[in-house]
Amino acid sequence: MARPFSYTVVSNPIPNEHGDLYVLFSGESQTKPGHLIGPKVYDFYLMHHVLSGSGTFTCADKQYELQQGQTFLIPPEQLISYASSESDPWRYRWIAFEGRMAAGLAASVGLSDHQPVIDTEKNKRIGVLFHSIERTFRHGGAAAHLRSVGYLHLLFGEFSSTLQPQDGSAQRTGNDGEALIRQIIRYLSTQYAEPVTIERMADSLGYNRAYLSRLFKQRTGLTPVTFLLKLRIDKARLLLRERPELTIEQIAASVGLQDPLYFSKQFRRFYGLPPSAYREEMSSV
Repeated sequence: MARPFSYTVVSNPIPNEHGDLYVLFSGESQTKPGHLIGPKVYDFYLMHHVLSGSGTFTCADKQYELQQGQTFLIPPEQLISYASSESDPWRYRWIAFEGRMAAGLAASVGLSDHQPVIDTEKNKRIGVLFHSIERTFRHGGAAAHLRSVGYLHLLFGEFSSTLQPQDGSAQRTGNDGEALIRQIIRYLSTQYAEPVTIERMADSLGYNRAYLSRLFKQRTGLTPVTFLLKLRIDKARLLLRERPELTIEQIAASVGLQDPLYFSKQFRRFYGLPPSAYREEMSSV
């Protein structure tokens, strides 16, 4: 028995003010058999997630057979068409977005004119996040545009998690090893002021601590512990030069070292004199 046709769409009630990333509208439809859109072009990004049924999507002269659990992205100014199956017409949700960050967001998960489809398998959160954006617009409110962009980022986060290998294969390839080193450096560079531990970092990144430490030492010549300590001391040196109103204890705490005596000892180890002497020397330069 054919499902009854339905169509709903809701626009963002808040105007686009900054141009970085903005969700224009969101909707959902149970299409009719053979329902055809295009060939046509859009001047924004339009992304569909297939909830059920099947159909075809044509982009850059290539046709894709799509079904439940797949998502396809229509890039701006690209001639496209898409049509639902005659026997099992698809039901999908969609969101339209634009802005300076839009292309980078799509590229971050590998979406482009030549690769416009993601197989999100059985990740139920994808469809839920599409619906969350529609619900946000329906309820309105002064923060609707902020919530919709937040959901859009979460959506691309789910895409990334779905596409990321979960079998540890990253440990076996050189390119992925380099990417992991960048992840470690980024993690430590943003968390150095917190009570971070290498164990906690390894758990956060989903890797074995010993493997991370060994790989990091091979690629950088430093252990993660030494890298973190050097990072903290370098940040402290900058504060000693630029923030004369801060005490040595306050600077130590600001870089994640709660023991001022330990901080002074390590600072002297790296720079050959205690923090107070270094500050005095810099003030006379």
